[in-house]
Amino acid sequence: MIKLAGISGSLRTGSLNSALLRAAAEAMPEGAEMNIGTIEGIPLYNGDLEDKEGIPKAVETLKALVASADGLLLVSPEYNNSMPGVFKNAMDWLSRPPADSAKVFGGKPVAVIGASPGGFGTILGQNAWLPVLRALGTRPWFGGRLMVSRANRVFDESGALTDEAVKSQLSQFMRGFSDFTRAPAN
Repeated sequence: MIKLAGISGSLRTGSLNSALLRAAAEAMPEGAEMNIGTIEGIPLYNGDLEDKEGIPKAVETLKALVASADGLLLVSPEYNNSMPGVFKNAMDWLSRPPADSAKVFGGKPVAVIGASPGGFGTILGQNAWLPVLRALGTRPWFGGRLMVSRANRVFDESGALTDEAVKSQLSQFMRGFSDFTRAPAN
């Protein structure tokens, strides 16, 4: 059984990206499952805080989820043509202390998807993740891209994915990423 960890980069209750993450968890192919983590409660990174109090509980919980997963799905909004600061902050915390970074991220398959009410989806935000994923030593999946544009039209008021074309694209994406996660690294 392939086990993926999924994280939304939004803190908003009605987040389109959190809705997309829940839909991705539902779209997992047979033989794969996804556990959803949260960036909620992770403080702004501060080396003084780390030195004084250690790694915050919310960070330890998310680190354990990511470290135990076979692959990681980042569901990222796009803010000002990049990733959200709160999401990048969470990833920075997950790489602390530096000695833990390899066990959390080293060689881990990672995919990035996103949803936006705008017409261009999250293409620039997804591209902004690439140097970060490289620095963390992950194994990004380039076999598919999923950028849900006009996302406010594909989810109902409860956050359920209602657009059949997007459901199909998401299922295909999750199947491809799960297959990539199963495959040995070259």
